[in-house]
Amino acid sequence: MSFFSAPGIRPWIGLLTLFSVAAAAEVHNIDATFEPDFANPQKNQFKNQTQSEGFCRQVPGACEPIGLFSLIARIPFAANAPIQANHADPRRGGMAKVPSNWSTVSVTNASGDTHIVEVRIAGIGHEAGFPLSVGELTGGGWWDDLWEGGAWVYAPPPCLGVGTVTAGHHGYNSFWRVPEGAGTCAKKALFDIPVGMNYQYFVYAYELRTPDPLKMDAGDYTGSITYTVGPNMDFDMGDVMIPSDSMLTLNFNLKVTHTMKVDIPPGGNRVVLEPLGGWQSWLNQGRKPTRLMRDQTFNISASSRFRMNIECEYVMGNNCALWESTAGHGVPLEVSVTLPNGLTDSAGQPVKRRRLWRDGSGTELFQPGFYLDRKVGTLHFEVARDAVDEMLKDGYARSYSGNVTVIWDSEVS
Repeated sequence: MSFFSAPGIRPWIGLLTLFSVAAAAEVHNIDATFEPDFANPQKNQFKNQTQSEGFCRQVPGACEPIGLFSLIARIPFAANAPIQANHADPRRGGMAKVPSNWSTVSVTNASGDTHIVEVRIAGIGHEAGFPLSVGELTGGGWWDDLWEGGAWVYAPPPCLGVGTVTAGHHGYNSFWRVPEGAGTCAKKALFDIPVGMNYQYFVYAYELRTPDPLKMDAGDYTGSITYTVGPNMDFDMGDVMIPSDSMLTLNFNLKVTHTMKVDIPPGGNRVVLEPLGGWQSWLNQGRKPTRLMRDQTFNISASSRFRMNIECEYVMGNNCALWESTAGHGVPLEVSVTLPNGLTDSAGQPVKRRRLWRDGSGTELFQPGFYLDRKVGTLHFEVARDAVDEMLKDGYARSYSGNVTVIWDSEVS
């Protein structure tokens, strides 16, 4: 099927033959993927990988700017009665009513994480054939003469024309855009059409609203919606044009690929705690430090949700400890994190010096507002004043140490 701009043009001469097709369930797969793009970190959208068929494939300039895609439903229709000239009932002529309002579809991955896809039918087209030539039907006229308001290139309201058509003496292709909530779009015949009118198939355009991939787990999500086809059903072509199949199923397959990477600068895995300004104030002036601390930066690339917690070589309650083996003395080590702009907690608040605990309480969910590529965050390590006093109270030189593992976990339920 091909389209070209055609008002007033009488194009190719051809014959659209009658069909003979066994009924079979019509199933279409719609595949979409998300992968973070460091070149466009603010673009958090799925990409529809399903190649359009029919109208949007042949006239992409009419579809791509408004986010339309089209597929061919290979469901033939045949007239069960003649179409009378000047029929009063729009259901007895050429008409289309499609599910143009938004419908919701649940998509779920293997672990049960569920999100919502929205879809609506935004266009409808036919390849129509007739038992007689248009000249025989109209007494020497053309398609503009057969239908009230002109040929089907001129869509009846509330549908919208697209300015393209193909036509021959025994048939034509047409396509109408369908606004949201449009209802019925109908053409009245101005001449009698004998039994034998048919649609070899129909083309439908669809719009998608996909979920925010940054709030989804990595993996494959699937879901489906089934539309009915026939008189007074979802895809309704009137009471005369009867389909060979009554079901059209759309299977949605969404694939989410995430990036989650944390880099510590060389040497950053060894953290030495010191007083603010170093040890000189104590060594030279006898001033005890009020706290020991060290900030360690890291680079994070993230498109997925994650949680954080710590694991400890030496445990002190819900915290880690530093241990001095000679005296058998331990002190609590406070670990907290500051995350870069673009990462927030479950309440949408920025993360500044958020305390990290062994059980992960308070850090169960961090989420990106956009893809972050090697943005800088900070781990804060500190021994508080009371513990420092304990470490220094007898004046002996001691060495405290301990291993702390900081965990960024993207497996968030």
